[in-house]
Amino acid sequence: MKILITGLWICAVTIASCYGAVTFGGGIFSKKTEPYLEGLQYQKLAPINIPMIADGRVQGYVIAVLVFTADAKLMHTLPVPPNAFVVDEAFRQIYGDPALDFRKLAKYDITKRLSEVRAKVNERLGGDVVKDVLVDEINFVAKREVRS
Repeated sequence: MKILITGLWICAVTIASCYGAVTFGGGIFSKKTEPYLEGLQYQKLAPINIPMIADGRVQGYVIAVLVFTADAKLMHTLPVPPNAFVVDEAFRQIYGDPALDFRKLAKYDITKRLSEVRAKVNERLGGDVVKDVLVDEINFVAKREVRS
């Protein structure tokens, strides 16, 4: 008889605790949904090959892989993705820079150049879309090292 009463007592306590957990602890076990926050979107660009010309000949190629961050909301509203604009402007900036001479190596202000790329792209897009332009990789390959 003691075992039967003990068994019923255990069943009653178990059922009461389950009921209490479901009724009062519903917020603890439910999945919390947080609103989707759109912030910055990270875009990695394809490698850019930029010829370096000096003395009327190609001296080599700058190979750059760039990354830019942009406002995700604005990216979705643009009719044209800014990727092509970033590549074009980076090519123009590096190709047209007379201070960049690989025959006479010196420190190069890459921060200034990347901020100019960002400013020009935003100017062309008509808004503050691109927040930052970053260098993922940059290399120079001399023409004699290029395999055809």
